[in-house]
This record gives sequence, structure tokens and C-alpha cells, in this order.
Amino acid sequence: MTQVSAAAVKAFRVRTGLPLMDCKNALQEAGGDEEKAFELLRKKGKDMLDKRADRETAFGRFGMYLGLDKSTGAMVELLCESAPVTTNEGFVQLANDLAQQLATGPGASTPEELLAQPSPSDPSKTLGDQKDDLFNRIREVFNVGRMVRIDGSCGGYQHNAGTVAGVLVAAEGSNDDIAKDVAMHIAAMRPSALSVEELDADEVAKERETLRAAAIAEGKPEAIVDKMVEGRMRNYYAERVLLEQSFVKEESQTVSEYAKANGLTVKGYTHWILGEA
Repeated sequence: MTQVSAAAVKAFRVRTGLPLMDCKNALQEAGGDEEKAFELLRKKGKDMLDKRADRETAFGRFGMYLGLDKSTGAMVELLCESAPVTTNEGFVQLANDLAQQLATGPGASTPEELLAQPSPSDPSKTLGDQKDDLFNRIREVFNVGRMVRIDGSCGGYQHNAGTVAGVLVAAEGSNDDIAKDVAMHIAAMRPSALSVEELDADEVAKERETLRAAAIAEGKPEAIVDKMVEGRMRNYYAERVLLEQSFVKEESQTVSEYAKANGLTVKGYTHWILGEA
């Protein structure tokens, strides 16, 4: 078997991030050819990944690409096996590369389509190669979960303590901090819809009938029942509708009023909790 120098093994370890003995064995098997050794390690890593593919991936983070000065935005859920990996530099880079490529590339409808595309941080390899190389370094399974792309400017926020949440807000304006404030509000208050019109019509009708029946049961005069119901419906909307909710940082304003006062038009949002369907 070809003997390789300690310096060559050390340099190869810097490139791969793998244990010294793995690097030494691969170089020896490849006759000292670093590129061949790299491919051998990649193949071994792929074989190992196939054996571990059914492992649970209950942790992770959201890769995000956003900015009110950009024409597209995206959010991608990247899952892993353990909490410490979620802060690994390579894992964070992969998550953000996935989101950037989804936003700026041709688009993708499945994780497989996205992983076949070039990596923004290293166009010489695909996102799938980047993912496999990271597996070789960390030896944890990574899975790409939900993906969303918005054609238009976006703000957003990611919460990575306790509950892991990602919020992407479709908005028009010029202040990313205001858009982030709205995204943080969404993460905290979990509205059901952007506007009253977007609420489930059947649920709204059911609530209105329930409130009407309650008012009649209270013995209220028929002439004022409808006004009472509409007043109580406003409270119902204020609990569930983003634009009607009191803004968490300034409760004297609704989210709509806060956004308008700061030159922001909120057009939609996506709010995900890690691992939830």
C-alpha cells in the first residue's frame, strides 16, 4: 500500500474535515491521489448515509433569503438529528444556500429538484454534494423539509430558542427592520390569516351564529342583538387576523396601523414551526 506523508494527510484532513485515520487510509488506497481519495471518501459516506437514512431528524433550522430590496424571497426547512448541529457553521451555510438557490434559481417543487442545482456558495458542486460532504464531516442525517418561494420582496424572522419558528413576510416598503418586527409578531401571536377575508368562511359563520344564540339567551332585545354580535366579532377577528391584532410592541396600534405608519404594506406571510406539517 502506498505510503503517504504526514503533511499530505494533514492537508487532506483540512480539506475534508474527517478524522486523520480516515484521511490516511483513503490516500493510501488511492495511491496518494487526493482527488481519487476524496471520491472514495464521498462514496463511503454515501454508503453510510444510505444505511442511516431512516434515522429521526427532529431538530434543525430554517434557511432564509429575504430583503425588501430583493425581487424574490424563500424559506427552506433543513432537519438534522441533534440540537448542537443546528448551530454548526456548515449546517447554517447549507440551510441558507438552499433558500438562496430556491429564491434566485429556476425554482424547485421538490427537495430532490433543489438539491440537484448548484450551490450559491460553491457553484462547482451541487447542493446535494454540499449536503453529502457535510454528512461526511458530521456523520448526521440531514433532510430537506418544506420549501416556499415568494415572487416579490420579503421580510422575515427566525426564532431558534425553545420552539424553532420561521416567518417569511411578503411585503412592500423599504425598512427591513419594520418587516422583521411584523414577522416577530407573527411568530409570537400565531395569527390564523392575514385578513378577515382570508378566514375560513364556515368557521366565521359558525362563530357568528354562536354569538347570536348567546345574546338571545341573555335576553337581549332583538333590535340590538345584531350590533352586539358584530361588536363581539371584532374581538374574534382581533384574536385571529394578523392585520387586526394589537401589535405586540405597541398595543395601542393594530399590526395594520403599525405597518402603514412605517411605510410597509403586508401582502401575505408563511409561518412554520419546525417539524410540524
